[in-house]
Amino acid sequence: FDAAVGFGGYRESGFGREGGFEGALEYLRPRTQGPRKLRATAPPVAPNATAGDMVAKIDRTAKQFIGGRQCRPDGGYSYPVYGRKGAFLGEAALGNRKDIRNAVESARNAVAWTRATTYARSQIMYYMAENLSARAGEFANRLKQMTGVLPTVAEREVAVSIERLFCYAAWADKFEGRIHSPPVRGVALAMREPLGVVGVLCPPEAPLLAFISLIAPLLATGNRVVAIPSERHPLVATDYYQVVETSDLPAGALNVITGKTDDLLPTLAEHLDVDGIWVCGTAAQSAQVELLSVGNLKRVFADHGVRRDWTAAREEGEVMLHRAVQVKNIWIPYGE
Repeated sequence: FDAAVGFGGYRESGFGREGGFEGALEYLRPRTQGPRKLRATAPPVAPNATAGDMVAKIDRTAKQFIGGRQCRPDGGYSYPVYGRKGAFLGEAALGNRKDIRNAVESARNAVAWTRATTYARSQIMYYMAENLSARAGEFANRLKQMTGVLPTVAEREVAVSIERLFCYAAWADKFEGRIHSPPVRGVALAMREPLGVVGVLCPPEAPLLAFISLIAPLLATGNRVVAIPSERHPLVATDYYQVVETSDLPAGALNVITGKTDDLLPTLAEHLDVDGIWVCGTAAQSAQVELLSVGNLKRVFADHGVRRDWTAAREEGEVMLHRAVQVKNIWIPYGE
């Protein structure tokens, strides 16, 4: 049995060095390639080599982003992410139902973001835009690797994404309610308030721009977000939460769960602590969410599989902001 399992302890038999795999290691020696030769100078470098060429390439496994910090998935698994030409780009965390529940709980507790002043929300979103701008080249390179688009197209997507963040930062303290004059002695205040916790499913096209176009109006109006990035291109969203970490966004205001969409989406749609859900996926996913959301009458915005031009003006501004709020009417009577 000692070929399979070691025996002995620290004292009885030579510090447990006998038997099993661990014991066999004690009899192995590293394979050598001859005697080491000392170099007087540094090895030559190719004339066109860059700093990136001289850094060892390490496979990256991106984590989930829950409660303002990066954390491992509940199941401990990940899945490979490939570029358009089949190049291996890294791995993304394989989320499950428990990860969704943890993210929703974190978002539910992040009331500091909803209670913050509109000016404070505006300033934090400006920070996000500025920090993304500082890493524009990195994000453009990531888009080029993932989707195979031309460098100019990738740079354009990053530029529009930055503009969109600035746009919603400007709207954050200007998208106010209205005062109506009913046919009585009084006024009616139409107050725009956030929905609460909103789930978001992002599409595969324009992965950075679509992601920002969906989460930015929700954050600008004080919602807390649980986002499921594109299953095919999740790494741009996991890169983005590094921007969020340096932008003063309160913990839990934005949560990012990567994984298989068909496993994550039903749990998000059924969750009773989710107040709204936006789905930009297939027609079947839209229909599924509409059915599963009736439990607590979630506000559902679904595109039913229609491919959208995320660079268009209609994907920005008041149209999206109206979907991110609910209106509370307050009637105030007054005398002569």
